[in-house]
Amino acid sequence: MTHPDSLRAVVSNGLCIGCGLCESIAGTRSVRISMTAEGRERPIVSPDLSAETEAHILDVCPGAVVEARPPEEGVPVDLVWGVYRRIVRAWAADPDTRFRAATGGVLTALGQFLLHSGRVRAVLHVGADPDAPMRSRWVISRTVDEVMRNAQSRYGPAAPLAGLETLLAMDAPFAVICKPCDAGALWRLRRSDPRMTRCVAVLVMVCGGASELGKSQSVLAALGIEEDELSLFRYRGYGNPGKTRIETRDGRAFELSYQDMWGDEKAWRLQSRCKVCPDAVGEAADIAAADIWPGGGPVGEDAGFNGVLVRSSRGVSLFDAAVEAGFLIADDEMSAHDLDTCQPHQVRKKRGLRARFQGMSEAGAPVPKTVNLRLSALQSSNDPEADERAREGTRVRVAQGRFRESFHVTKD
Repeated sequence: MTHPDSLRAVVSNGLCIGCGLCESIAGTRSVRISMTAEGRERPIVSPDLSAETEAHILDVCPGAVVEARPPEEGVPVDLVWGVYRRIVRAWAADPDTRFRAATGGVLTALGQFLLHSGRVRAVLHVGADPDAPMRSRWVISRTVDEVMRNAQSRYGPAAPLAGLETLLAMDAPFAVICKPCDAGALWRLRRSDPRMTRCVAVLVMVCGGASELGKSQSVLAALGIEEDELSLFRYRGYGNPGKTRIETRDGRAFELSYQDMWGDEKAWRLQSRCKVCPDAVGEAADIAAADIWPGGGPVGEDAGFNGVLVRSSRGVSLFDAAVEAGFLIADDEMSAHDLDTCQPHQVRKKRGLRARFQGMSEAGAPVPKTVNLRLSALQSSNDPEADERAREGTRVRVAQGRFRESFHVTKD
C-alpha cells in the first residue's frame, strides 16, 4: 500500500478531513482553509508553499498518517478501543452543564475545570458561528462561561486546528477539545513543535463521522428556510440526545428528534475520510468521551451519561481532580466489552478497515499510514467473506471516482 506524498494526494483522494492544521503550520498566505461547494472544509494552497513546509504538514496530517498512543507495560490495550487506564460512566456534576451540553457534558465540564483551576489559560474547541449559526468555527475560550457558550456537538465540517498557531503564540498552558483525527495530528506534532509541551490535555468525543454541510442544508431545504434567515441551529444538547433546534430571525422555530435527524445513516453525508477512519475512538487523546446507548442508539431522552476512556497518566490526574473538585460525577466502572455493546458501529468499522484499505490500494489510491492501531490483528479474526465484500465494495467505489475531490491552488 502507498501513502499520500503531497497535500494534493491527500485532498484529491478524499483523505482530507479539514482539520485546519495545515493552515496553522504554513500560515494563511500559503494555505487557507475554505468551504467548498460540496460543503467541506479544504485547504487552498499557494504555489509558494515550500517543499519543507509541505513535508512537515504531511508528517502530522491525519489524511496521511494516523498514530495511536503506544502500548505501555501494565496498561490494558483493547484491539478496538486501544490503550486505556480506566473506563467509567460519568457526567457533569452541574445540572445545567449536564443538560445543555452534549450527552453527559463531560468534555464541557473538563474544559470548565481546567480554566477554573488555573491549569490552563485557554481551551481551543469549536462553536457555532454567530453570523452563520448552521456553520462551525474554531474558538479559544478563556473563561468557564465561554466554554459553556460553545458547548454541544457540531455535526458538520469544522477546522479547529486552524486556531492552533494563535493558541501556541499565547505562550501559556492550554487544552484542546476536538475530534479523534485532530487529536492524532496533535500527538504527532509534539515531536516537531516544542511549544506543544504547553498542551495540558487533549480531550475528544468518540466520533461517528463528520457530515458535509450539505446534510444541514438539506434539512433547511425540507423546512423551506434559507440559511441567511437563521438565528440558531443547535445540533445536540438541552437533553440527551436532545433535539436539533432551528430558529429564524422572524421568530419561527422547528425541532427534529435525534432519530429524525440521524436515523437514516444513508442521509448522513459523511466525508470520505470518515468512512475509512483508522481511529474514531480517540486513541491519541488523554480522555475520550462516548455516547453509551445500549445497542448504539437512543430510544428516548435521558439525563445524560458518558462512557469515559481515560487513556494517559495525565488524563487520570485530570479526571480525578475534576471529580474531587465537584465538576464531574464518576459512577460505575465499565469494560471495553460494555463499549462494544454501546458503540457496535465502531467495532464493525475498525474490524473492517484493513480490508477497505486493501480495496483502496487495489484501485490505485493511497491510504493513510497507521501506527499502533492493530489493524492486521483485528483483520485476522474477521469473517473472510465479510472482508472480501468490504474490500471489493471499497475498490469499486474508489474506481468509480466516488472518493475523488478537487484540489485548489491559488493563482497568485
